[in-house]
Amino acid sequence: MNLKQEKIAVLLGGTSAEREVSLDSGKAVLDALVSQGYNAHAIDPKEYDVINLKKDGFDRVFNILHGRGGEDGTMQGLLEQIGLPYTGCGVMASALTMDKMRTKMLWKAFGLPVAEMEVVTRDNFAQLDPQAVVEKLGLPLMVKPSLEGSSVGLTKVKCVEHLKSAVEFALKFDNTILIEEWLAGDELTVPVLDGRVLPAVRIVPEGEFYDYEAKYISDNTKYFCPAGLTAEREQALATLVKQAYDAVGCRGWSRIDVMCDAKGDFRLVEANTNPGMTSHSLFPKSAATAGISFEQLVVTILELSAQ
Repeated sequence: MNLKQEKIAVLLGGTSAEREVSLDSGKAVLDALVSQGYNAHAIDPKEYDVINLKKDGFDRVFNILHGRGGEDGTMQGLLEQIGLPYTGCGVMASALTMDKMRTKMLWKAFGLPVAEMEVVTRDNFAQLDPQAVVEKLGLPLMVKPSLEGSSVGLTKVKCVEHLKSAVEFALKFDNTILIEEWLAGDELTVPVLDGRVLPAVRIVPEGEFYDYEAKYISDNTKYFCPAGLTAEREQALATLVKQAYDAVGCRGWSRIDVMCDAKGDFRLVEANTNPGMTSHSLFPKSAATAGISFEQLVVTILELSAQ
């Protein structure tokens, strides 16, 4: 199949909190496709009704939307309804991995390591007992919305008095909040491309954790790829990541975030089914270490949609 003969929609932008990142990712993907002779066009669902793609002659979709409405199964379901093949994970894996709580519950059921956590909802927030949570999970704590990406709504809580306000802040972004034990070790992210685990990237933010600013704005965040792990630990990490990827039903490409606890043991954090493809992004950084150029990476992801 010659995909250069097809009309390809690059879905970018959208309406989620991650719109700006998606616009940057989409521009990079579009430029890479056009420069290699593909008939690719930018389509922003905020301004165009995607249900018309097939009617308007499109044959395939490169979905680089991030967050709700593009990465959570809704767009994937729509594209399946209109019969257009698309890049990345299917409906179920996309919907599941957007929900950090249920993703972690599934991983835990498979016997995979995750951080210990308490779940708070808008409905039971009034019954939250900060002292009991701290006695169970210790301090500091990480508070995060279950459904938001790009580290939106995160707070590091250092004392019991601040826990309720951190949960209130996170409730601005979602109805379900995770309060997790603080993982003090290395922060790692590991891309998977067509079932192949690529080199891990170690993230060293300037601040205390990898928030939105550290991800997309700051040039002071440091990234190391190779990550500086021993061969044995890199292999153990790759095995864990592949298990996590398969457990949630990923396909095509995804990125799995992993933290180390104070003892250095790996804990799964979340799966990103439409990873960023900006100049700061970690999937391209890892691919480059594996000898895959950005242009090659984009074409490979596109070709995987044809399988």
